[in-house]
Amino acid sequence: MLPNSYFISRGPVFWAYVRAVSQELGYAAPGEMPVKVHSAPEIASALCGRGLDGSVVYETTRGSTPFGEDLVAYFTYRADVLNRVVRNQLMDADEAAEVFRQTREMLNPACPLPMNKQTGEKKAPAYLTGLVNMLVEANSAGHPCDYDPRELTRFTRDGRILRTFARRVDGAFPSVVNPVAIWEIKEYYYTTTFGSRVADGVYETLLDGMELRESSASEGVATKHCLMVDGRYTWWNCGKSYLCRLVDMLNMGLVDEILVGREVVERLPQLVREWVTMVRGRGGQ
Repeated sequence: MLPNSYFISRGPVFWAYVRAVSQELGYAAPGEMPVKVHSAPEIASALCGRGLDGSVVYETTRGSTPFGEDLVAYFTYRADVLNRVVRNQLMDADEAAEVFRQTREMLNPACPLPMNKQTGEKKAPAYLTGLVNMLVEANSAGHPCDYDPRELTRFTRDGRILRTFARRVDGAFPSVVNPVAIWEIKEYYYTTTFGSRVADGVYETLLDGMELRESSASEGVATKHCLMVDGRYTWWNCGKSYLCRLVDMLNMGLVDEILVGREVVERLPQLVREWVTMVRGRGGQ
Protein backbone atom coordinates (compact mmCIF):
# COMPACT_ATOMS: atom_id res chain seq x y z
CA MET A 1 0.00 0.00 0.00
CA LEU A 2 1.45 3.30 -1.19
CA PRO A 3 0.26 6.81 -0.29
CA ASN A 4 -2.32 8.53 -2.45
CA SER A 5 -0.62 11.26 -4.49
CA TYR A 6 -3.64 13.57 -4.10
CA PHE A 7 -3.34 13.67 -0.29
CA ILE A 8 0.38 13.25 0.35
CA SER A 9 1.06 17.00 0.16
CA ARG A 10 -1.66 18.02 2.62
CA GLY A 11 -0.54 20.08 5.57
CA PRO A 12 -1.01 19.70 9.34
CA VAL A 13 -4.40 21.44 9.40
CA PHE A 14 -5.92 18.89 7.03
CA TRP A 15 -4.68 15.99 9.17
CA ALA A 16 -5.85 17.74 12.32
CA TYR A 17 -9.39 17.69 10.92
CA VAL A 18 -9.05 14.08 9.77
CA ARG A 19 -8.08 12.99 13.26
CA ALA A 20 -10.65 15.12 15.06
CA VAL A 21 -13.53 14.08 12.81
CA SER A 22 -12.52 10.42 12.98
CA GLN A 23 -12.54 10.61 16.76
CA GLU A 24 -15.89 12.38 16.87
CA LEU A 25 -17.79 10.29 14.29
CA GLY A 26 -15.91 7.01 14.72
CA TYR A 27 -13.80 4.91 12.39
CA ALA A 28 -15.84 1.74 12.08
CA ALA A 29 -18.13 -0.55 14.00
CA PRO A 30 -16.46 -3.59 15.60
CA GLY A 31 -16.46 -7.02 14.00
CA GLU A 32 -16.85 -7.46 10.28
CA MET A 33 -18.51 -4.09 9.61
CA PRO A 34 -16.79 -1.87 7.00
CA VAL A 35 -14.89 1.33 7.67
CA LYS A 36 -17.10 4.41 7.70
CA VAL A 37 -17.31 7.28 5.20
CA HIS A 38 -18.38 10.62 6.70
CA SER A 39 -20.43 13.11 4.68
CA ALA A 40 -19.86 16.87 4.73
CA PRO A 41 -23.13 17.61 6.63
CA GLU A 42 -22.21 14.97 9.23
CA ILE A 43 -18.75 16.47 9.63
CA ALA A 44 -20.12 20.00 9.94
CA SER A 45 -22.68 18.88 12.53
CA ALA A 46 -19.98 17.13 14.57
CA LEU A 47 -17.80 20.24 14.50
CA CYS A 48 -20.70 22.47 15.55
CA GLY A 49 -21.47 20.06 18.37
CA ARG A 50 -17.99 20.74 19.69
CA GLY A 51 -18.42 24.49 19.44
CA LEU A 52 -16.34 24.69 16.26
CA ASP A 53 -17.06 26.32 12.91
CA GLY A 54 -18.84 23.79 10.72
CA SER A 55 -19.02 26.18 7.76
CA VAL A 56 -15.40 25.45 6.95
CA VAL A 57 -16.73 22.11 5.67
CA TYR A 58 -20.38 22.66 4.76
CA GLU A 59 -22.66 25.67 4.31
CA THR A 60 -26.43 25.18 4.34
CA THR A 61 -27.04 27.48 1.36
CA ARG A 62 -23.97 26.59 -0.72
CA GLY A 63 -23.24 22.99 0.20
CA SER A 64 -19.79 21.53 0.64
CA THR A 65 -16.78 23.80 0.63
CA PRO A 66 -13.62 22.77 -1.29
CA PHE A 67 -12.04 21.84 2.04
CA GLY A 68 -15.10 19.78 2.96
CA GLU A 69 -15.01 18.02 -0.41
CA ASP A 70 -11.36 17.10 0.19
CA LEU A 71 -12.16 15.69 3.62
CA VAL A 72 -15.00 13.58 2.24
CA ALA A 73 -12.75 12.44 -0.63
CA TYR A 74 -10.12 11.34 1.87
CA PHE A 75 -12.57 9.43 4.06
CA THR A 76 -13.95 7.75 0.93
CA TYR A 77 -10.45 6.78 -0.23
CA ARG A 78 -9.46 5.53 3.23
CA ALA A 79 -12.57 3.38 3.55
CA ASP A 80 -12.19 2.00 0.03
CA VAL A 81 -8.56 0.96 0.40
CA LEU A 82 -9.29 -0.73 3.73
CA ASN A 83 -12.62 -2.35 2.89
CA ARG A 84 -11.70 -3.48 -0.61
CA VAL A 85 -7.93 -4.16 -0.48
CA VAL A 86 -6.46 -4.43 3.02
CA ARG A 87 -9.26 -6.60 4.38
CA ASN A 88 -8.57 -9.23 1.72
CA GLN A 89 -4.79 -9.17 2.19
CA LEU A 90 -4.85 -9.93 5.91
CA MET A 91 -4.22 -13.56 6.90
CA ASP A 92 -5.08 -15.64 9.93
CA ALA A 93 -2.55 -17.95 11.56
CA ASP A 94 -3.34 -20.98 9.39
CA GLU A 95 -3.09 -19.02 6.15
CA ALA A 96 0.16 -17.37 7.24
CA ALA A 97 1.59 -20.74 8.27
CA GLU A 98 0.93 -22.14 4.80
CA VAL A 99 2.47 -19.17 2.99
CA PHE A 100 5.47 -19.39 5.34
CA ARG A 101 5.86 -23.12 4.65
CA GLN A 102 5.67 -22.71 0.88
CA THR A 103 8.16 -19.86 0.88
CA ARG A 104 10.62 -21.73 3.09
CA GLU A 105 10.48 -24.80 0.86
CA MET A 106 11.00 -22.68 -2.25
CA LEU A 107 13.87 -20.53 -0.95
CA ASN A 108 15.68 -22.86 1.50
CA PRO A 109 16.82 -19.83 3.52
CA ALA A 110 19.86 -19.36 5.74
CA CYS A 111 18.49 -16.21 7.41
CA PRO A 112 17.05 -16.22 10.95
CA LEU A 113 13.51 -17.58 11.28
CA PRO A 114 12.52 -16.59 14.81
CA MET A 115 9.72 -18.07 16.88
CA ASN A 116 6.82 -16.07 18.20
CA LYS A 117 6.47 -15.17 21.87
CA GLN A 118 3.53 -17.47 22.52
CA THR A 119 3.58 -20.58 24.69
CA GLY A 120 2.00 -24.01 24.48
CA GLU A 121 -0.05 -24.83 21.39
CA LYS A 122 0.37 -21.30 20.02
CA LYS A 123 4.18 -21.54 19.99
CA ALA A 124 5.18 -21.37 16.33
CA PRO A 125 7.43 -19.51 13.90
CA ALA A 126 6.83 -15.77 13.70
CA TYR A 127 5.29 -16.19 10.26
CA LEU A 128 5.37 -12.62 8.96
CA THR A 129 8.84 -11.93 10.35
CA GLY A 130 10.10 -15.15 8.78
CA LEU A 131 8.54 -14.23 5.43
CA VAL A 132 10.14 -10.79 5.52
CA ASN A 133 13.55 -12.23 6.41
CA MET A 134 13.42 -14.90 3.70
CA LEU A 135 12.34 -12.48 0.98
CA VAL A 136 14.96 -9.89 1.94
CA GLU A 137 17.69 -12.54 1.86
CA ALA A 138 16.53 -13.95 -1.50
CA ASN A 139 16.54 -10.55 -3.21
CA SER A 140 19.47 -8.80 -1.52
CA ALA A 141 22.07 -9.69 -4.19
CA GLY A 142 24.45 -10.87 -1.48
CA HIS A 143 24.28 -7.70 0.59
CA PRO A 144 24.11 -8.08 4.37
CA CYS A 145 21.00 -7.32 6.38
CA ASP A 146 20.44 -6.67 10.05
CA TYR A 147 17.42 -8.90 10.62
CA ASP A 148 17.20 -8.14 14.33
CA PRO A 149 19.00 -4.93 15.28
CA ARG A 150 20.10 -4.92 18.90
CA GLU A 151 21.07 -1.27 18.88
CA LEU A 152 19.56 2.08 18.01
CA THR A 153 19.39 3.24 14.40
CA ARG A 154 22.25 5.66 13.77
CA PHE A 155 23.25 7.97 10.94
CA THR A 156 26.80 9.21 10.55
CA ARG A 157 28.85 11.31 8.16
CA ASP A 158 32.64 11.72 7.99
CA GLY A 159 33.08 9.87 11.25
CA ARG A 160 30.58 11.99 13.15
CA ILE A 161 27.13 11.08 14.41
CA LEU A 162 24.25 12.99 12.80
CA ARG A 163 21.29 11.30 14.48
CA THR A 164 20.63 8.42 16.86
CA PHE A 165 16.99 7.36 16.92
CA ALA A 166 14.99 6.84 20.10
CA ARG A 167 14.21 3.15 19.66
CA ARG A 168 15.25 -0.07 17.97
CA VAL A 169 13.59 -1.13 14.75
CA ASP A 170 12.74 -4.67 13.65
CA GLY A 171 15.02 -4.72 10.60
CA ALA A 172 17.53 -2.59 8.71
CA PHE A 173 19.19 -2.92 5.31
CA PRO A 174 22.09 -3.33 4.92
CA SER A 175 22.93 -2.25 8.49
CA VAL A 176 21.35 -0.40 11.39
CA VAL A 177 24.10 2.21 10.89
CA ASN A 178 23.29 4.39 7.85
CA PRO A 179 20.56 2.07 6.55
CA VAL A 180 18.90 2.62 3.19
CA ALA A 181 15.76 1.01 4.62
CA ILE A 182 14.31 0.27 8.04
CA TRP A 183 11.12 -1.57 8.87
CA GLU A 184 8.71 -2.54 11.60
CA ILE A 185 6.75 -5.81 11.72
CA LYS A 186 3.43 -6.01 13.57
CA GLU A 187 2.04 -9.56 13.44
CA TYR A 188 -0.71 -10.52 15.85
CA TYR A 189 -2.15 -13.89 14.87
CA TYR A 190 -3.16 -15.03 18.34
CA THR A 191 -4.13 -11.77 20.04
CA THR A 192 -7.83 -11.70 20.96
CA THR A 193 -8.10 -7.99 21.78
CA PHE A 194 -6.55 -4.81 20.43
CA GLY A 195 -4.71 -3.94 23.63
CA SER A 196 -2.26 -1.24 24.61
CA ARG A 197 0.73 -3.28 23.44
CA VAL A 198 -0.61 -3.38 19.89
CA ALA A 199 -1.53 0.31 19.98
CA ASP A 200 1.95 1.18 21.23
CA GLY A 201 3.39 -0.54 18.18
CA VAL A 202 1.48 1.85 15.91
CA TYR A 203 2.78 4.89 17.73
CA GLU A 204 6.33 3.55 17.72
CA THR A 205 6.20 3.58 13.93
CA LEU A 206 4.83 7.13 14.06
CA LEU A 207 7.84 8.18 16.17
CA ASP A 208 10.28 6.56 13.74
CA GLY A 209 8.61 8.38 10.86
CA MET A 210 8.82 11.75 12.59
CA GLU A 211 12.50 11.24 13.36
CA LEU A 212 13.20 10.19 9.78
CA ARG A 213 11.37 13.19 8.38
CA GLU A 214 13.35 15.57 10.59
CA SER A 215 16.63 13.86 9.67
CA SER A 216 15.80 14.09 5.98
CA ALA A 217 14.92 17.78 6.20
CA SER A 218 17.91 18.73 8.35
CA GLU A 219 20.66 16.38 7.20
CA GLY A 220 19.54 15.00 3.84
CA VAL A 221 19.24 11.46 5.20
CA ALA A 222 17.62 9.24 2.55
CA THR A 223 16.14 6.10 4.11
CA LYS A 224 13.02 4.13 3.21
CA HIS A 225 10.62 3.45 6.06
CA CYS A 226 8.32 0.44 5.74
CA LEU A 227 5.72 -1.21 7.94
CA MET A 228 4.52 -4.81 7.62
CA VAL A 229 1.34 -5.90 9.45
CA ASP A 230 -0.77 -9.05 9.65
CA GLY A 231 -3.35 -10.87 11.74
CA ARG A 232 -6.89 -10.62 10.39
CA TYR A 233 -8.83 -10.88 13.65
CA THR A 234 -6.66 -8.42 15.56
CA TRP A 235 -6.37 -5.79 12.86
CA TRP A 236 -9.78 -6.09 11.20
CA ASN A 237 -12.22 -7.32 13.81
CA CYS A 238 -10.65 -5.46 16.74
CA GLY A 239 -8.41 -2.76 15.32
CA LYS A 240 -9.94 -1.12 12.25
CA SER A 241 -9.54 2.28 13.89
CA TYR A 242 -5.80 1.64 14.00
CA LEU A 243 -5.77 0.53 10.39
CA CYS A 244 -7.31 3.93 9.64
CA ARG A 245 -4.51 5.55 11.63
CA LEU A 246 -1.97 3.63 9.57
CA VAL A 247 -3.49 4.93 6.32
CA ASP A 248 -3.37 8.42 7.82
CA MET A 249 0.27 7.95 8.79
CA LEU A 250 1.11 6.73 5.30
CA ASN A 251 -0.47 9.75 3.63
CA MET A 252 1.11 12.12 6.13
CA GLY A 253 4.45 10.95 4.75
CA LEU A 254 5.58 9.24 7.96
CA VAL A 255 5.83 5.80 6.33
CA ASP A 256 6.90 5.17 2.74
CA GLU A 257 4.92 1.97 2.29
CA ILE A 258 2.77 -0.44 4.29
CA LEU A 259 2.68 -4.11 3.33
CA VAL A 260 -0.34 -6.03 4.58
CA GLY A 261 -0.39 -9.81 4.98
CA ARG A 262 0.13 -11.72 1.75
CA GLU A 263 1.09 -8.49 -0.02
CA VAL A 264 4.56 -9.03 1.48
CA VAL A 265 5.17 -11.96 -0.87
CA GLU A 266 4.40 -10.05 -4.05
CA ARG A 267 5.75 -6.60 -3.19
CA LEU A 268 8.75 -7.01 -0.87
CA PRO A 269 11.09 -8.59 -3.48
CA GLN A 270 10.69 -5.50 -5.67
CA LEU A 271 11.37 -3.20 -2.72
CA VAL A 272 14.52 -5.07 -1.74
CA ARG A 273 15.86 -4.81 -5.29
CA GLU A 274 15.27 -1.05 -5.05
CA TRP A 275 17.20 -0.98 -1.78
CA VAL A 276 20.08 -2.82 -3.44
CA THR A 277 20.18 -0.11 -6.10
CA MET A 278 20.30 2.53 -3.35
CA VAL A 279 23.23 0.75 -1.68
CA ARG A 280 25.10 0.65 -4.94
CA GLY A 281 24.34 4.33 -5.46
CA ARG A 282 26.10 5.04 -2.18
CA GLY A 283 29.16 3.23 -3.43
CA GLY A 284 28.36 -0.24 -2.09
CA GLN A 285 29.18 -3.26 -4.26
